[in-house]
Amino acid sequence: MFIAWAADRAGITDYVGSFAWTPSHAAWFIKQGAWSSRPEPGALVFYDWKGGKSYQGVDHVGIVESVSGGKIHTIEANVDGVWLKRKVRETDKVVGYGLPRLVKANATLNEIRSTEHPLAPVLREREPQGSVFDVLGTPHALLAVMVLTTIVLSLRFAGRRRGTHRRLAWPWSAPSRRDHGLSWIDADPAWTEDDPAWTDADHEQAWADHERAWSGPERGSDGERVPVVIGRRPYEPEP
Repeated sequence: MFIAWAADRAGITDYVGSFAWTPSHAAWFIKQGAWSSRPEPGALVFYDWKGGKSYQGVDHVGIVESVSGGKIHTIEANVDGVWLKRKVRETDKVVGYGLPRLVKANATLNEIRSTEHPLAPVLREREPQGSVFDVLGTPHALLAVMVLTTIVLSLRFAGRRRGTHRRLAWPWSAPSRRDHGLSWIDADPAWTEDDPAWTDADHEQAWADHERAWSGPERGSDGERVPVVIGRRPYEPEP
């Protein structure tokens, strides 16, 4: 307890330690990497009065003041009935020495290491996320688009052809040559002799008995045929 009090007064508790139980104090130095078998001024000396060499058997501690002729000069408390006394001792009862200077050196080294900031790792450039639109530029995608387009167009054209109905050409819908809206039958017939525009009622009945086929334009008093106005069916009444 004396050593703990003195270290606190001197402000060096971090390097000397503060323990009431001496085996724990010795173990602390061992853990700090500051344990030695050689004496030196300023070291803490740990004794085992039974002559053991294990830190677990330590039962007394002192401060090494100097080393001379194989003997150590120490300052110890609670010895020989006094609270503080200088002693000269042999080393046969010594278990080991705790070195505060090594504790300080190791602490300083650890502090330096903890404050060292390595170069900040270079942030890896984020890889661009793939998009479904990126695939459209590949050859396989272009080929797939062409095939699908061809299939869709073929289906549409096929559907249109299936929905188409042929219409029969009625006699009055047959093509004729036009001249200012009039068709001159004698001068410019609309059909050739091989393909007459209408059939004679004596040869073919195109309509029912009550609605006979038109036999052509009427002839005038001079025997000339009357021109027919295009756009009006022959059987429709004149306006």
